[in-house]
Amino acid sequence: MPLEIKPSDTDDKPFSTEAWSQVLAAVDKAYAELVSYQERLEQQNEELHEFRRLLGSILSSVSDVMLVLGRSGVIEEVSASIGRVTGIGGGSLVGTRADALFEGESAIRIGQAIEALRFSKDPVHFEADVVTPDGSAPYDVSISARTDDRGRMTGAVIVGRPLGELRRAYAELEDSHKNLKEAQTQLVRNEKLASLGRLLAGVAHELNNPISFVYANAHTLEKYISRFETYFERVEAGAPRDELVALRRELKLDRELRNLRQSIEGARDGAERVRDIVSDLRRLSVAGSTEREPFDLVEAVQVAARWVSRGSKSGAVIRFAGCDTLSVVGNAGHIQQIVMNLVQNAIDATRGLPDPDVSISIGRDGDFAVLTVSDNGSGIEAGVADSVFDPFFTTKPVGQGTGLGLSISAKIAEEHGGVLEFTNRNPGAAFRLTLPLGDTP
Repeated sequence: MPLEIKPSDTDDKPFSTEAWSQVLAAVDKAYAELVSYQERLEQQNEELHEFRRLLGSILSSVSDVMLVLGRSGVIEEVSASIGRVTGIGGGSLVGTRADALFEGESAIRIGQAIEALRFSKDPVHFEADVVTPDGSAPYDVSISARTDDRGRMTGAVIVGRPLGELRRAYAELEDSHKNLKEAQTQLVRNEKLASLGRLLAGVAHELNNPISFVYANAHTLEKYISRFETYFERVEAGAPRDELVALRRELKLDRELRNLRQSIEGARDGAERVRDIVSDLRRLSVAGSTEREPFDLVEAVQVAARWVSRGSKSGAVIRFAGCDTLSVVGNAGHIQQIVMNLVQNAIDATRGLPDPDVSISIGRDGDFAVLTVSDNGSGIEAGVADSVFDPFFTTKPVGQGTGLGLSISAKIAEEHGGVLEFTNRNPGAAFRLTLPLGDTP
């Protein structure tokens, strides 16, 4: 039965102006909200279109193979490069299964990896064979999960890079690393040869003196032998006693006998000096081995310092202080190269001073040996002190320094587990080398 509204039902409750105003305000508010919602919707729609254009640009420009999959492993998006690899247009692949693009065991593994992403979101990385018109090609494949805001898996992304390209890159990297190591080794050798070259004049002089002394005594011994031979010939001939006494006095054999002993001792001293020089030189030049073993730091430093002092002829006094013996672990030849560089720099810094002084101290600090080489020169300006270990940096005049000595020394110290540091003194400069201690020799 239809509802009837009688006039009496509304006449006693008129619809007021205030009520109409509230209705109109509610309508206006709802309309404003609809307009605002529509604007936000249009903005989000534009952002979505922009994102899709960006995604399309990425997929078309990326050089690696990229597949965007749904939850079931069906392809939803592909990169343009996939067509160049497989010979199949990207549009034809959408809606097909991703594992169909891989061959044999690789296809099975792809399927298993996608299924495993349902339980673990960790990326999977392995090698797989992609089907191409020319046969299968090895690719480095990475599979990552796609998730929604709640962390649930919505699909996967497969990225593949040709292993041929990677292997070429690794080969080039390995070759570059090998060349770098060879260049570094060559720099170390060149710097040591340069250091040894500066000492050649002193070495020649050091060897020439004792050799000349031995030669002179050998010549004197030959003269003495001739006189004794003359005397003993007369003895064998049965000459009378008076004649022999007179001959002995004439040949001055008593004096020559004393001189003979002195000549023998002098020749022996000269030969021992040559032996010591050669021994020091042999110990100084043993730097080709990369094996590290305990050695006496004090002995190694003294040998290196003596050679620099012999070659420089600067008049600088080299003073030693600290331990009489201290064992460290490393390569003795390489550490001697550091010492030679530091001592040579200290001598150069004191050249021309009225009272040049170079000090070497050796001690220990905890588990480390500490070697300090200091001088009373002019030091290094504060503005360039931070650059002393930079390759090719030098404060010496052009032609008098390669700028590699301190750089290589710092590198050697680092390789030995130590540190080479510089500090200015007043006056002069000091370099502090720390090295790991070894067993007591």
